[in-house]
Amino acid sequence: KQEYIDGLWYCAVRTLSDAKTALSYSPDNTAIAYYSAFYAVSALFASQDLFFKKRSGLRAAVHRELVNTRRWPSSLGADFSELYKLREVADYGVLHHASPEDAAGAVERAERIVKAVHDMRPDLFDLDLPTDESIET
Repeated sequence: KQEYIDGLWYCAVRTLSDAKTALSYSPDNTAIAYYSAFYAVSALFASQDLFFKKRSGLRAAVHRELVNTRRWPSSLGADFSELYKLREVADYGVLHHASPEDAAGAVERAERIVKAVHDMRPDLFDLDLPTDESIET
C-alpha cells in the first residue's frame, strides 16, 4: 500500500512541475494541472484506505471528506472543482479552449491543493521532487 501511495505522490509532484512548463506553451493542456491535484488527493485518500474508481467519486469525496468536515476551506474544494471542469475542456473541448489565464489559474489551483495535501501529512508527503533514480520501477 505504501508503495502505491508513494507512487501517487510522486506523480502529483512531478505532474505539477510538468504543468508549470507545459501550460506556458499550450493553455489547452490544463488537464496536466488537474492530474497533479488528482494524484495528490488520491494519495491522501489512499493513506486513509479510501479508493475511488471514477474521477467523479474522487471529486465528491473532496467535498464530503475534506470540505464539508472543515478539514479544507471551501476555496480548495472550489479549486478542485474548477480543475475538474478545465480537464473536461482539455479532454473534450473542440469548440471551447482554455486561455493563458485559465492555464495560469490551473497551475495556481493545483499548487494550492498539492500544498494542502502536504500540510495535512508532512510526514508522508514531501514537496521535493524525488530523483528518477530514487523511484523503483
